[in-house]
Amino acid sequence: MRIALGADHGGFELKALLQRFLEREGHTVMNVGVDAPDPVDYPDYTRKVADAVLRGQAERGIMVCGSGVGACMAANKVPGIRAGLCHDTYSAHQGVEHDGINVLCLGGRIIGFELAYEVVRAFLAAKVSNDERHVRRRGKVVALEKEFQEKRP
Repeated sequence: MRIALGADHGGFELKALLQRFLEREGHTVMNVGVDAPDPVDYPDYTRKVADAVLRGQAERGIMVCGSGVGACMAANKVPGIRAGLCHDTYSAHQGVEHDGINVLCLGGRIIGFELAYEVVRAFLAAKVSNDERHVRRRGKVVALEKEFQEKRP
């Protein structure tokens, strides 16, 4: 699978470990930065991950910041991106199956690397469910997104 991988300074260490892990697992990694501990703004790198997913350059994205919260908030502002902050395997798998998340957000200062590997595995192994109830609910989320985009000046 093609994965867009990004981080801010709070997530760069975990991102480096995840890149090596993903490559060992046979995935193609699109590294959108950062690769140093110098302070940067997480929305800039979240946007790069989101753009890669929306343009079809990556099938899914992973964004790591200090807590994962800021990256998740920023990603969910991008129409067409459905990001989930997951620090357990159930949420990562169910988030794809039921909710269609296409970007996984992780907290580099929150989750240990071994658990992060398992969460990423669960996220990437999951398939979007076409059960009527899940399709209906995802449709309602898309309708909310469109409604509020149309109301903007």
